[in-house]
Amino acid sequence: QVQLVESGGGLVQAGGSLRLSCAASGLTFSTYVMDWFRQAPGKEREFVAAISWTGSRLDYADSVKGRFTISRDNGKLTVYLQMNSLKPEDTAVYYCAAASKPLSWATRRELEYWGQGTQVTVSS
Repeated sequence: QVQLVESGGGLVQAGGSLRLSCAASGLTFSTYVMDWFRQAPGKEREFVAAISWTGSRLDYADSVKGRFTISRDNGKLTVYLQMNSLKPEDTAVYYCAAASKPLSWATRRELEYWGQGTQVTVSS
């Protein structure tokens, strides 16, 4: 049974930083592309960032480039999202997800497994 458990969300002032973590179990973590998505109230879930199974390839939404950094530790079965220079529009529930096809960068936004989400609130 695959489990993805996010942590690290919270309330932060604009301009501040947070680091999200996502601990995985039940899958061969080192072979999966991992993503972060987010969903703000009243909006559709949107892509934030993706990282390849080795960490050598990265992909970011334009809205977070230069501010967010995705990384992973395959030994700890964990993916991270470092969020700096946070803005009120970054307020959302953040989800980590594992892509549907192991060892496939082309399908990095086709997700199979999802975590339960962690709330990030940025005050102005």
